[in-house]
Amino acid sequence: MCGRFAITLPPEAMVRMFDAVPGNDVPQGARYNVCPTQMVAAVTSLEGVRHLRGLRWGFVPAWYETPTDGPLLINARAETIAEKPAFRAAVRARRCLIAADGFYEWNVGGNGARLPWFVTRADGRPMAMAGIWQDWERAGQRLTGCAIVTCAAGPDMAPIHHREPVLVDPADWPLWLGESGHGAARLMRGHPEAALRAWRVGVGVNSNRATGAELCAPLATGTPGA
Repeated sequence: MCGRFAITLPPEAMVRMFDAVPGNDVPQGARYNVCPTQMVAAVTSLEGVRHLRGLRWGFVPAWYETPTDGPLLINARAETIAEKPAFRAAVRARRCLIAADGFYEWNVGGNGARLPWFVTRADGRPMAMAGIWQDWERAGQRLTGCAIVTCAAGPDMAPIHHREPVLVDPADWPLWLGESGHGAARLMRGHPEAALRAWRVGVGVNSNRATGAELCAPLATGTPGA
């Protein structure tokens, strides 16, 4: 799954990267511990025009009476996304890209402790995580929520965790955003070997209240299972 990530790119840089129209609701400032229910910067496309906008991390199905009427849906599994009633309409028509420097994942050490890792692209470029989004409204309350699409872990992630977010390469952004026809399902796969790199980080990130650049700083040592 993907339950935390970091993003330090300013909105202006994301606008340039995605060639998007800026919105006025995009979160500002470097964020080293983005958590579910917080606002995230996402790119959507409407009639071929990309928009950088703020979305709430947490997909709310249309039938929820309140945003907390059921489980908090922060991830959507690629293998079942087209079949699940909560997601199947969104994956056909409301796909988005969520920018990140990298994401956190946990494995279990020899003493049973949960050990956090920070995962980035091996080439150092920002990530564009595949997402889906949906508007929800009840009794005057309105929000637009999103979920990150996940898939089986590729060879770089498998020693740490069995799932990873779907990462979309720049050449495939038009396809995922629905700008270049059909076939986005083929993008919902793990990355090949040597595409990602990961390092152990301190347990401070285990708290969803933690902030600061030190959260994703590497420890002196760290190998999966250590």
